Amino acid sequence: MSVLVVGISHNSAPVALLERVALDESGVQKITAAAAACDHVTEATVIATCNRLEIYTEVDRFHGSIEQLSRLLVERAGETTEAMLPHLYVHYDDGAISHLFKVAAGMDSMAVGEGQILGQTRDALRRGQELGTVGPALNSLFQQALRVGKRTRAETAIDQVAPTLVSAALDQVAVGRRLGASDEESVAGRSVVVIGAGSMAGLATATVRRLGADRIAVVNRSPERARRLAAQYDGIAVPLEELGGQIAQADVVISCTGATGLVVTAAMIAEARAAAASTGEAKPLALIDLALPHDIDPASAALPGVTRIDLATLGAALSDGQAGSEVQEVRRILTEEVTAFLAARRQASVTPTVVALRSMATSVVDAEMTRLESRLPDVDPAVLAEVRHAVRRVADKLLHEPTVRVKELANQEGAVSYAAALAELFALDPEAVDAVTRPIPVAEEGQS
Repeated sequence: MSVLVVGISHNSAPVALLERVALDESGVQKITAAAAACDHVTEATVIATCNRLEIYTEVDRFHGSIEQLSRLLVERAGETTEAMLPHLYVHYDDGAISHLFKVAAGMDSMAVGEGQILGQTRDALRRGQELGTVGPALNSLFQQALRVGKRTRAETAIDQVAPTLVSAALDQVAVGRRLGASDEESVAGRSVVVIGAGSMAGLATATVRRLGADRIAVVNRSPERARRLAAQYDGIAVPLEELGGQIAQADVVISCTGATGLVVTAAMIAEARAAAASTGEAKPLALIDLALPHDIDPASAALPGVTRIDLATLGAALSDGQAGSEVQEVRRILTEEVTAFLAARRQASVTPTVVALRSMATSVVDAEMTRLESRLPDVDPAVLAEVRHAVRRVADKLLHEPTVRVKELANQEGAVSYAAALAELFALDPEAVDAVTRPIPVAEEGQS
């Protein structure tokens, strides 16, 4: 069995294409179930963010699986296979493991080192557990990826080196509006409207509050969720029907709802601007659209006094120029963690064969001792016990060196399957080997 990843992200596709494959929670659940139902797939889960959609699977066959999994993304995009394939990427086995660790560490993010991806990786594990599509293989892999992500942030300052998407967007607003050279100067003492109440909206609200926003209004379809988020950061909750009025008062609007259509139209912005002008309160307006698909109509950028920043803009602004000593240290940690995980995985792969071999030896000893006891019924039980002990010691000593060596050899990259050779040489029952590898209960979310 091997890990296979098929995905699309900001690294491989333009924002317009990412918008077409974007999924809400219901959609993520459906594509996860569809992936798990594919031939040769035994486990599946999906990491879905505003700029990536990746299907993680445990498979018993590479080629058949990759075709079916790729088709799920092609169908979602509504494109032809030929048009989509250049934008898809595939990672298999060791490469898939390395990729997931890199993702969890924030090293594959648009803003290198951003911390939100760690929670999104945890969401993928939780979702797979709840749907019953994650088994022992992906559970172990994702749990370790979460540990690796936490380690990189605990041992380095990578999350401080690179800005979050929100901070990066605010910085672009500051430059674009000539309000200053930093994100702090773009919102300090100003009125901010946050549309949405999910994790990205929470990050946006926390960021603008930390940077000194004077007034924060949280707008969401669910009033209760808006109230909860607003209460955390001394903001106000506003019904979605009053969004236009809030925009008229705002200096900055940040939208990240996950809706499938436009939430803020150009007409709504124009009306809000006109209302503000009629009261003498017209001022520059910054629109930050962190959603895929877009929440804010791109046409609104053409309105006087309006600046619009979206993920495509940020993709151009955020570059590998952020790389430095912290990035290099994270890469070192990732190399170390991937090497250790692969070594443990290879050793674990031989364990069922070793257990089956020792079980076979025990069965042989027991059968021979039973036969001896039947042929020598008058032998002292103490003598028979001593003989049994001696025979078992002989069997253990004969098996000790082969089992130690097969574990050592398993750590050699590119080595042949010594476990398979051992099973063949000793004619081990495949059922006995498989019995050792039967699925174990999946760990709960956050369990170490």
